[in-house]
Amino acid sequence: MASPPESTKTSLRQRLLARARERWPQLATVNVRHHGAFAYITGELADGTTLPLMRLRYTGSARDWGFAIYRASHEDYENSILPSGYPFGTPQEALDCACGLYLNDTTAWLKPPTN
Repeated sequence: MASPPESTKTSLRQRLLARARERWPQLATVNVRHHGAFAYITGELADGTTLPLMRLRYTGSARDWGFAIYRASHEDYENSILPSGYPFGTPQEALDCACGLYLNDTTAWLKPPTN
């Protein structure tokens, strides 16, 4: 898969920052680094600690990205399934999944009732 266009890279960063501000106050910022079809996402805590969180894979759509969680135990990325049951989803879903793990908040994986 080709690299995402600049507009998609910008949109990705904006969406992740907005979600972090909305749901993850523990994060001072979210950093995005691109390499080919991949976007590597790290969170930064207020004290400057950097947390590798995940890798997203561009699928040709600005909405849906492939998801791989960062495995601190192996210092690598593992293709993973989101709480939705799919290996791809929105950047916001992916951020919630990774932050739920690394910021110890499993409520991130719960879906609100639909009724």
